[in-house]
Amino acid sequence: MNNTLYYGDNLPILREYIQDESIDLIYLDPPFNSNRSYNVLFKDESGSSADAQLTTFDDTWHWGPSAAEIYEELVTGSNPEIGTMISALHQFIGENQMMAYLVMMATRLVELQRVLKPTGSLYLHCDPTASHYLKIILDTIFGVENFGNEIIWQRTNTKGLAFTGFASNHDIIFRYTKSDQWVWNSQYTNYDPEYLEKFYKYYEPKTGRRYQLGDLVNPNPDRPNLTYEFLGIIRVWRWPKERMEAAYKKGIVVQTKPGAVPRLKRYLDEQEGLPIGDIWSDILPIQAGSAERPGYPTQKPLPLLERIIQTSSNPGDLVLDPFSGCGTAISAAQKLGRQWIGIDITYLAIAMHKNRLKELFNLEPKVDYQVIGEPMDNNDAHQLAHDNPYQFQWWALSAIQAMPLGGQEGKKEGKKDADGGIDGVINFIDDPKGKVSQVLVQVKSGSGHSSHIRDLGGIIEGNQAAIGVFITLEPPTSEMKKEAVSAGFYTSPINGQKYPRLQILCIEDLFKGEKVKMPPTASTSKKAERVKKAQGEQTSLDLNPDQPEE
Repeated sequence: MNNTLYYGDNLPILREYIQDESIDLIYLDPPFNSNRSYNVLFKDESGSSADAQLTTFDDTWHWGPSAAEIYEELVTGSNPEIGTMISALHQFIGENQMMAYLVMMATRLVELQRVLKPTGSLYLHCDPTASHYLKIILDTIFGVENFGNEIIWQRTNTKGLAFTGFASNHDIIFRYTKSDQWVWNSQYTNYDPEYLEKFYKYYEPKTGRRYQLGDLVNPNPDRPNLTYEFLGIIRVWRWPKERMEAAYKKGIVVQTKPGAVPRLKRYLDEQEGLPIGDIWSDILPIQAGSAERPGYPTQKPLPLLERIIQTSSNPGDLVLDPFSGCGTAISAAQKLGRQWIGIDITYLAIAMHKNRLKELFNLEPKVDYQVIGEPMDNNDAHQLAHDNPYQFQWWALSAIQAMPLGGQEGKKEGKKDADGGIDGVINFIDDPKGKVSQVLVQVKSGSGHSSHIRDLGGIIEGNQAAIGVFITLEPPTSEMKKEAVSAGFYTSPINGQKYPRLQILCIEDLFKGEKVKMPPTASTSKKAERVKKAQGEQTSLDLNPDQPEE
């Protein structure tokens, strides 16, 4: 299956497009408004007309006809255990936002279990607001015996404002498998200096190599074939006598003094590191000024997803993120040489995916990966603009690979900037000294006017931007074209070429392949090249040298 982005609700997409047992690894970080009080989350909503749905940027679910319909499907479906479980939760929790969220999650987890390979794993990222309920659902769908880990990720340091309780500073990641055989690549972290001083306290006199002395006694005392005398000591050893003698000649088995039990030298430079446990405090959250942050409020750091993908998949495996957000899981999968599928219900997310894939890997939609669910022609674009102008805006920005601006958590719509309403931006480097220049973009989900072009020209001047682009649903008028021509040209200081200062693109032009006229930028290609080089830097895992003979 080719790398693919899907726009839309992940439930019908899973059912229509994703085949049974086709996915190697699933990571999902389903949205939920955990900042709301429990009193609100558990407030009865039986009289509410609101449906159980995820609105754009609004991590809130409500009990309504859709939730009730899905609940009935689960209760009366072919799996009686799931029906009994969700019915019990409904009786205990009631009809409210929490129950709506759990119902909608349960039906999606059923589909995710279906598409997961027998050797696959699922990682569900959540917080303590609903984690206890989600674990019950996961136990029922995947089986208690297939629970792997409850990982605690310390997402932030404790704040100084926790006056009436302990500070909440962690997320929970549940790991489940589909069977008793799954892909597993052990991961390690660097040793703590105090640990090294305590356990690796010996040094080779000539080489300076650091080592510790390990136990060579077999933990199983009932092994007659491994019971023998070695250097005057009779024990049940880990290894046969021939291997023990060979190791002694190599100098890695030593007897520190006569009569002492022989020990094994374990060199620090031959160890993988400290095996990673289920408390992750070594991966920092994305800082406010980080270049990795595109402005998406719930974005997870790339190293977090890299650890999950490295652990539970192999190069070439297929990774699925059904709530792909700003695309961190997709970027990590691409970087590590995995195939991927991303699904999201907003074009803002899809636009961010496209931007990151271009910037990090120099990948082009419809060339290097598929995008399903976007408008395919002018009629589709008009329908999208009619149904949701902001979704249209974000799709149009993604068509020219502009970074969207103004998407706000908790809002169904965008936010116009104080400078007059820039919807997107394209950054590029077109200066010998590396100075960043900008293309500022406005989108109009209707017909434009010459005053719009004139206003955009003022914004370009005020922001000292290089180029302005006006995207319009309808073809531009002759007055709009004249206004754009009167703005003159931007001249590249590197190649000396001239580019129209103000450019108008109508949607029909985009479907014909029209592009923004701007200088080529080397920054994206260079960054992509750095990422490609990093893709091959994973080390192989060796077997434990202390493993006893079977």
